[in-house]
Amino acid sequence: MGMKPVKWIPLLFVLAFCLSIVSPAEEITVAAAADLQSAMADIAARYQKETSNVVKVSYGSSGNFFQQLQNGAPFDAFFSANIDYPKKLEAAGLTEPGSFYQYATGRIVLWVRSDSTLDIKPGLSSLLNPSVKKVAIANPEHAPYGQAAVAALKKENLYDQLSSKFVLGENISQTATFAATGAADAGIIALSLAISSNMKDKGRYTEVPAGDYPRIEQACVVMKASKAKATALAFIHYIKTPAIGDLLRSYGFAIQ
Repeated sequence: MGMKPVKWIPLLFVLAFCLSIVSPAEEITVAAAADLQSAMADIAARYQKETSNVVKVSYGSSGNFFQQLQNGAPFDAFFSANIDYPKKLEAAGLTEPGSFYQYATGRIVLWVRSDSTLDIKPGLSSLLNPSVKKVAIANPEHAPYGQAAVAALKKENLYDQLSSKFVLGENISQTATFAATGAADAGIIALSLAISSNMKDKGRYTEVPAGDYPRIEQACVVMKASKAKATALAFIHYIKTPAIGDLLRSYGFAIQ
């Protein structure tokens, strides 16, 4: 009589095995720089297909996210367009040790709509044309691409002549929208947005020389307060794979 429970042991092993391999999908929340809008949507979709885990992304300016994360915003990971913000969060002890990763370098371009008659081959100096009344740039107070735009304009001694024409976007995505919708005659935007499916057929661009502005080094971290830390760390590891490196290159980013 005491031996009867033995026959249940094989079934218990089967149930335990099934539970070990069928784990529920997790969702992580990511704060991402606006220049990643197209690339991250692609990456998140691929990651979900391969792992069943969901990546919910909010886009905005890196500086604004930095402030929010300092104040405890509930994001699992942060993808910044400025390497300094993740470094500062790391120094403050707010990130998971060892999670910091420099994933790409961004580039800026001068962009105009297809119906514009402005010759942009000369580069930023073409913005001195009297027909240009408004120039869209991201707000340099908190947007890394805006800081790069200002640096490039100053390097070419154009800033003082053009600063009164600025239309400031809250982030680089809004800046691109200003240029695309006619709220500005031209925009200094991220290459990744200029070649995105949303904009590539709406205008033309010329790259701003990389030597005109500091490198837009971009990095990501996992937040120490994350409640899905293992999944967030796995996502960062996924970003490091060669396939995702190639994907980021296809979206206009430089990869080390």
